Amino acid sequence: MSHPLFGPEVRLMLEENDPAQIQAFCETLHPATVAETLEGEFSVEDVWKFLSYTSFKTQAAIFEYFPLDWQVKMVEGSGQAQVARLIEKMSHDDRVDLLRRLRPLAAENLLRLVDEADRRDIATLQAQKPNTAGALMTTDYAWVPGNITVAEAFDRLRLQAPDSETIYYVFVLDEQRKLQGVMTLRKMVLAARQALVRNVMEKNVVSVKPSEDQENVAKIMARYDLIALPVVDNDDRLIGIVTHDDVIDVVVKEATEDAHHMGAVNSLTENYLEANFVTIWRKRSVWLACLFGAELLTFTALAHYEHALERVVVLSLFIPLVISTGGNSGSQAATLITRAMALGHIALNQWFTVLRHEIFMGMALGVTLGAIGYVRAALTPGIGDSLTWHQLALTIGFAVMGICIWGTLVGSMLPIVFRRLGFDPAFASSPFVATFVDVTGIIIYFSIATIFIPGLTPPSFEKDFDSPVDQKGTPVQIQPFAVASVLRIEASAKGGPFVVSAYLSKNETAATGQLQATAELLAQDSAKLRFRVPANEPVTVFVRAASAEPTSVKMTITD
Repeated sequence: MSHPLFGPEVRLMLEENDPAQIQAFCETLHPATVAETLEGEFSVEDVWKFLSYTSFKTQAAIFEYFPLDWQVKMVEGSGQAQVARLIEKMSHDDRVDLLRRLRPLAAENLLRLVDEADRRDIATLQAQKPNTAGALMTTDYAWVPGNITVAEAFDRLRLQAPDSETIYYVFVLDEQRKLQGVMTLRKMVLAARQALVRNVMEKNVVSVKPSEDQENVAKIMARYDLIALPVVDNDDRLIGIVTHDDVIDVVVKEATEDAHHMGAVNSLTENYLEANFVTIWRKRSVWLACLFGAELLTFTALAHYEHALERVVVLSLFIPLVISTGGNSGSQAATLITRAMALGHIALNQWFTVLRHEIFMGMALGVTLGAIGYVRAALTPGIGDSLTWHQLALTIGFAVMGICIWGTLVGSMLPIVFRRLGFDPAFASSPFVATFVDVTGIIIYFSIATIFIPGLTPPSFEKDFDSPVDQKGTPVQIQPFAVASVLRIEASAKGGPFVVSAYLSKNETAATGQLQATAELLAQDSAKLRFRVPANEPVTVFVRAASAEPTSVKMTITD
């Protein structure tokens, strides 16, 4: 989107074809403002036409502030000779970034038109590994020998300044270009004019190798408050410098990647609104599909405890509460540990210290949240006759505490495990932790429930019946259960029709009592009955033939 203030003015200047106004606009405003004004709203041809009225040096300064994708569009839509001259004026690291984004054939054709010295410099920087200090560095730096005076150093600096990316640091080199020291511009101004450079320079110089990871480069510059960081080879020869503006780009890029990973999204380099729909869909759907597949295990875990939910329905009301506790505490811990690792506050060999710390923190958080859960469960109305409010409150309180501790441990350990395996710790994202804790939290919840609520264990009662029946009927007596239960009856017959009924009674000679379920079936049919049985209530299942025809019934009763 074009600049809201300068956009209409630029359009008017293009329509009037006013070279003087265009040149003044480009040379008066900051290059970043000019680039922001021209990007997006105007065509590539209009942008090149606008820039053609100013010098190549100004064009290069403006061009560097365009996003890389816009730079590629401009390069591919202009004459190669013009672009080649522009590349020669660009800062060394920025032009290498641009050439890496171009199609190989287009980049090769451009390089043929670039000066030989610039081609060698570009080849040197292109040979560096991505995401390292070598890939970030520029060869535009100011330097002086150590055996000259400060006054002579100023004369040399004046000649080097137009082509140097920064002159606030002046590096001192010997005849073999080995790094001897560094002088800040402030120290040069305050030093005596006739003092030798080697007596003024700072000899303890912080430097990195070209293979140093770009994140470590950013940390070093932040730790020592540096404007530029020298890059030296194995013989301590200065081969380039990394400037603060490039490090800021690295910090923003890495922070963006971490934010995307922690949200379960693959890294997105394009502008969100300008990115291709399919690209965003692919980057988001991959992780979501994986997490969805993992969440299916929650269904499996719940199905395993179906009998418990049938016996104590109120437990299902608290599932979202106790499970979200684990996801929230785990996501919180994962965020803290991931950020601490990014800042260098935690090393891999400190995992046990982190574990011990998070155990106590999880216990403290668990007790706090568990107490709240206990009170809320105790105030739950309509619990029923299957359990007391005290049993429910203890179950919820201890389940919340246990799941909170577990979520905290998982969230704190996963980033460390991912780093040990060579992955970005940010992949231990909030959705990943929440999904993992959801599945395991179900198991923890119902395991604790079985401790405080008797009778929630898997089906423990099974009774088989396989015998001929007549019209008088045959009773099957079932002893009372200690807690409310759900009985299932599966019956089938060979021969004539039959009737199966279940009563809350202990009458073994007749079908009497409170009828719970009944079914009348024809020959060869089967019946499936399911009904709730209160605690301490006897049950009689009565089976009889519906006609004089001989009937043999097979029946299985389970709780």
